[in-house]
Amino acid sequence: MADIAFGIGLRRMDNVAADAATAEQLGYEFVSTGEHVFFYGPVGNGLIQLAAAAGATKRIKLMSAITLVPLYPPALLAKQVATLDRVSNGRFNLGVGVGGEFAKEFEACGVPVSERGARTNEALQILRRLWTEDTVEFEGRFTWLPGVSLQPKPIQQPVPIWVSGRSEAAMHRVARFGTGWLPYMYTPKMLSDSLDKIATFSSESSRSDAVLPGLFIFFAVHEDRERAVQMATERLSKQYNQDFSKLVGRYALAGNPDDCIARLREYVDVGARTVILNSACPENYVEENERLFAQTVLQAFG
Repeated sequence: MADIAFGIGLRRMDNVAADAATAEQLGYEFVSTGEHVFFYGPVGNGLIQLAAAAGATKRIKLMSAITLVPLYPPALLAKQVATLDRVSNGRFNLGVGVGGEFAKEFEACGVPVSERGARTNEALQILRRLWTEDTVEFEGRFTWLPGVSLQPKPIQQPVPIWVSGRSEAAMHRVARFGTGWLPYMYTPKMLSDSLDKIATFSSESSRSDAVLPGLFIFFAVHEDRERAVQMATERLSKQYNQDFSKLVGRYALAGNPDDCIARLREYVDVGARTVILNSACPENYVEENERLFAQTVLQAFG
């Protein structure tokens, strides 16, 4: 079986540095965090949290999963990413998405939610150029650059970009701009179908390299299968403000270690090679959730 890279999401904003160091010790290859400006519950800013994680670790890669690209001026985001890649010594991966689940944050930031896809596509063009070119002039629908040079540039040339989402528009986006595909709330069949479509879209755009296949998935592992399912259901129902009782079995890893191994193998069998995990459990079980997963499920794929 091909090597699988596993990452773990940072859940506790007040303990980012220690959690990142623990993830590195447990053998995870990525530490990640998402973001919102406003959401249904408390949530931080991914780039700031990962800067704290960078200072507490030496080896583990950092991934924003995901950064809400349309809420940033592209030049500012390019600067922040380049700085984070520098301070982490070339360990940063930018996960990108368009958001839209919480329309009020777009209103608060002065960005029409209907423009989120177009803004993201334009921004991804600008990011690549600012990271790699000495002088950038750009006149687009949303952004004008009058001949500027971003210094210092990131260590990685270019910074890896992981495109998240579920739609065909996101698949087109990763084929055009992305290093890797990181869908969420996906079944194995959905992942397989999306990879086939992305291969077609990549060919149509004359792309020479293949998109790296990944997956973002919530998880709860416990020796008691029913307890794991209950934790995931309660956590995701609260986080997304909807009933997840019938969705956990489709879109999450929830159960005892053997259950999680079997379900994860279905995703691996259809192509997943980078798996970013996020705990779906109470705060007081997050540490044990990550430890048990590392010592049981990760070992099965080692």
